[in-house]
Amino acid sequence: MSEENPLISNNDSSKYESIKLPANNNIQSSDNTLSKDNHASNNKYINVDEESLQVVPNNKSAMDKLVDRVDPRVMSDLIIGLSDGLTVPFALTAGLSSLGDSKLVLLGGFAELISGTISMGLGGYLGAKSEEDYYKSEVKIEKQKFYDTSNNTSEGSSVNEDILHEIEDILADINPNFKEETILQFMRDLSQEPEKMVDFVIKYGKGLEEPDENRAYISAITIGAGYLSGGMIPLLPYFFTKHVGTGLIYSVIIMLITLFIFGYVKTILTMSDAATLEKKIKEGFQMILVGSIAAGSAWFFVKVLDG
Repeated sequence: MSEENPLISNNDSSKYESIKLPANNNIQSSDNTLSKDNHASNNKYINVDEESLQVVPNNKSAMDKLVDRVDPRVMSDLIIGLSDGLTVPFALTAGLSSLGDSKLVLLGGFAELISGTISMGLGGYLGAKSEEDYYKSEVKIEKQKFYDTSNNTSEGSSVNEDILHEIEDILADINPNFKEETILQFMRDLSQEPEKMVDFVIKYGKGLEEPDENRAYISAITIGAGYLSGGMIPLLPYFFTKHVGTGLIYSVIIMLITLFIFGYVKTILTMSDAATLEKKIKEGFQMILVGSIAAGSAWFFVKVLDG
């Protein structure tokens, strides 16, 4: 938090007297979610010219525009699934190949692929579900606080001072130089839509975004599908050759190319315009290094343990 603001340290509650809720306040105290309308926005592909400070069209590539349309959380889940799927099964199949049995490589690889897909999917589901439960809990707490000490009158309701103090804290963090009248006017305007007042505290005070519907299921499917897709690649060569050594060579070649492409594209997706060619290439080789260390270590230790 920022340094103490003189306005916030002032405990004179009389300054809040002009902040009233509308008489027809319809916020639901028992509900633990917020209206989806509060999160509607009109995103446009624009940026700011730093020299002229004028809004100018942003010439984004087709890939950038596609990425902007995809939920960042979905993109993150997909990258997590693919990243693990491209390394863990590759390392396992490389290790099993040292035993010299193609059938063993395929059976072991598929067993790991199925169990890994289920495990990763469940992990994504539980993680997203926990975030959703935490969000609902925080909303419920704020709404309960909103109603516990509100002073209801025929002229309207006085807003809980704890919430008003929270809003002051948030605004002081945004700009410590805000004038008292600016903050009070903001709270007066915000109090006309109580749902948005709670939403403001949750979003900017707690730093929480309302989870999308079915977020947990989408996360499970996305991570699981990413893991399954990535894990199939190192197994493919073993279908087309009877010699496990040949299959390993083809698998390594294919995976080195795939890992580089994945690292390169991942950088574009995550960094967008900030991704320089040097950074893309560096990330590509970094993925190769990670995959190579994992696969090489697995092959070596299985070989040693097998005698």
